[in-house]
Amino acid sequence: MITKHDLNPNLLRAEYAVRGPIVQRAQKLEAQGRKIIYCNIGNPQALKQKPLTYFRQVLALLEYPELLKKPEIATTFPRDLVERAKKILELHPHGTGAYSQSPGVPFIRQAVADFIARRDGIPADQDHIVLTDGASKGAQAVLTALIRGNGHGFMIPIPQYPLYSATIALFGGRQIGYFLDEERRWQLDEHILNESIERARREGTRPVGIVVINPGNPTGAVLSLENVRMVIGFARRNGLSIIADEVYQENVYDKGEQFYSFARVMHEMGERTVPLFSLHSVSKGFLGECGHRGGYLEFRNIPQDVLGEFIKLQSISLCANLVGQFATYLMVAPPEPGDESYPVFQKEKSAVLSSLKRKAEILGEGIQKIEGMHLDIPRGAMYAFVRFELPPERGVVISEMAPEERRAYEAKRDTEYCMALLEQTGICVVPGSGFGQKAGTLHFRTTFLPPQDEIEDFVTQLRTFHEQYVRELEEV
Repeated sequence: MITKHDLNPNLLRAEYAVRGPIVQRAQKLEAQGRKIIYCNIGNPQALKQKPLTYFRQVLALLEYPELLKKPEIATTFPRDLVERAKKILELHPHGTGAYSQSPGVPFIRQAVADFIARRDGIPADQDHIVLTDGASKGAQAVLTALIRGNGHGFMIPIPQYPLYSATIALFGGRQIGYFLDEERRWQLDEHILNESIERARREGTRPVGIVVINPGNPTGAVLSLENVRMVIGFARRNGLSIIADEVYQENVYDKGEQFYSFARVMHEMGERTVPLFSLHSVSKGFLGECGHRGGYLEFRNIPQDVLGEFIKLQSISLCANLVGQFATYLMVAPPEPGDESYPVFQKEKSAVLSSLKRKAEILGEGIQKIEGMHLDIPRGAMYAFVRFELPPERGVVISEMAPEERRAYEAKRDTEYCMALLEQTGICVVPGSGFGQKAGTLHFRTTFLPPQDEIEDFVTQLRTFHEQYVRELEEV
């Protein structure tokens, strides 16, 4: 019989906390009849966010074109969406049930290029765009191509989305963590970047790339223009490629903040040597279409023969799923003013984004009032990385621990806290140790995706739980 010892050791080393043991326990409790508030993963429609009408109407017509022949469609679907579905099927007559070209349907790739050009005011080339099964597959493609051996490493933010640490481990690479500056609203610090890369080199690692998530997961931070410029300069000086994970670009809530794409800033800087791999997805933003697994990967500053190897890599999987490709098209080419479907689209889009903004405020303002907890109001994305304090345990002298021992101890503490929170309140969050955190700090990551009344309940229950948990520790 096969055992774990027979498996690829890289798989055993990979960890993915977002769906880890706390979530598994939450699912068991839910099966027993407990109400669970799932705040562990950015899965909007699983948390009662409604799909946008135009999106589902067009996909319905594409999945079942026979509907277009029925006269009642003209009175139940907006005229522009019916015409759009017909046009899509003219451009791709094979529909959703056949493979496309490996990099994706050509007119959809062109629509993505047009979207980038509109967004940033810069040229974009459809031949440098590959449609992917969500942004995750795009990230994994880049890591597959650039990690050439176990001595190669990728710089990733700490805290980070564990897709990156898990994939790097799976492909036999090395993780080079760089801490985000919590005191400066989770911006990047050039001094920390320099320290991290030099330490990695001393340890025998060859850095080949850097991942930047903007807006941030799990932090909810939005990077400043100066920060983006700094990272590009750092990558140039150190011969690094950049993976720009920009799937939350629509999720910016603070009026004083703005999303700056790496492609735009790189173009404005005249940078032509740093390879850039930009990711976007239908899963986030205001769509929340996680299940359709649509996204794209854009390439800049890479030669044609390298691009060919990426196309070959995509060809090994044949192509991205077709419904996801059409979903990506609908994301980058939404209804426009004057279209019959536009008023409903705009109303639904605004409702989603304004609701997220309000829930971020409720979460931030509520947690700020809990003694021993710290959180700025999230400015972007869908998450908050909440710092909390616990009294020291008697007989435990942290200063005498080795670094690995201390990390294990602090991971045990934040995991026990999150498990107790789940058991006592039904609130499911992820321990900060699953994302990485500075020594001497404890965090958990939460989304603010559940309905507003559940976020309000979350804050109320969290206060009661935290105060009781701390009292019990102090009494031991």
